[in-house]
Amino acid sequence: MNQEILKQKEAVVSEVTDLVKNSQAVVVCEYRGLTVAQITSLRKELREKNAKANIFKNSLVRRAFDSLEHKDADELLVGPNIYIFMDDYSNGSLKAVAKFAKRNDNFKIKGGVIEGRLSDAAYVSAIAQLPNKEGCVSMLLSVLQAPMRNLAYSLGQIAEKK
Repeated sequence: MNQEILKQKEAVVSEVTDLVKNSQAVVVCEYRGLTVAQITSLRKELREKNAKANIFKNSLVRRAFDSLEHKDADELLVGPNIYIFMDDYSNGSLKAVAKFAKRNDNFKIKGGVIEGRLSDAAYVSAIAQLPNKEGCVSMLLSVLQAPMRNLAYSLGQIAEKK
């Protein structure tokens, strides 16, 4: 094989390795049958949430995953895949991918690597349904505030009766 081609492939493998290392989540999706306009709209939506969507050759991604000790990812790396790299998946980027998958029948979430662990499609979809950080904080504060609110309401009702 030509030395230039080998260097190009090594550069792609190192780029993918760096992207996986620096990402909190990597989602692998099959995009067979999508138009260029649909992929462009997905990329634009993800760019707004500090995520990237790239298409790489599966064999080069397999080498990057092997170097990062994700050797069980072979079933994910079959067919035409788009790889979505997220710096922070709690900012809505994972939800955006899940919504895009619901809107487009040809787009399927196959799985990914979330916080260094290999995950299947069901786990990725379950994580996407969770509320973001602000939503969780809001729910926690509501739960903490409820007893005091109920006590104040009850005391107000007792004061009205007397």
